[in-house]
Amino acid sequence: MSAALPRRLAIAWSVFVAVWLPVYIVELPPVNFLWFSNIAVLGGLVAAWSGSQRLASMLLIAVGLLELGWIFDFLVGLMLGGHPPLGGVGYMFDADIALYLRALSLHHLVLPFALLWMVWRLGYDPTAFRWWLPIGWFVVLFTRWVVAPDENVNWVLRSPWHAQEQVAGWPWIAVLMLALTFIWWLTHRLLSLLPVRPEGRNAPASDGTRT
Repeated sequence: MSAALPRRLAIAWSVFVAVWLPVYIVELPPVNFLWFSNIAVLGGLVAAWSGSQRLASMLLIAVGLLELGWIFDFLVGLMLGGHPPLGGVGYMFDADIALYLRALSLHHLVLPFALLWMVWRLGYDPTAFRWWLPIGWFVVLFTRWVVAPDENVNWVLRSPWHAQEQVAGWPWIAVLMLALTFIWWLTHRLLSLLPVRPEGRNAPASDGTRT
């Protein structure tokens, strides 16, 4: 583990995953783990224990701005009595979904800030965008290949504003991938502005190399 990350972060992340993972395995279809946020939860656990600058940076690119959209939609939905304006978190206000499942989804409120804090401590890896982009594209295409008609994971079947029975064709996938690419690039550009912590992994090592 990197000295830049406290062990209590990895322990707390492990405790959450130890509760979250079995419930999701039992209650939800396997394709649910292809959501970028769920990939970030599992990948974040690895990053928390390993102190990987590159992995933490990649995961923050993957979900940083997307998770802020989730948070905005959820909080405004609360203020509007269960009517989220973006339509992406309607399940959080669906009484037919078990309360404990919806409670576990509250990790979205913490995830982007936990990853941002990790990246701030470790330093941002400027190559992370190049590493994440082909992975993100693969996840989108693989998700589209394996999803059932009622599983709109990563919005590969339709946007949140389409009716459930409307399934968009492959042109929608192209639009989705372009939109995600822009969001990930924008996140990369914003993260490139982060100040460097002297004790982080961006700091030069004593032999002049980067660790």
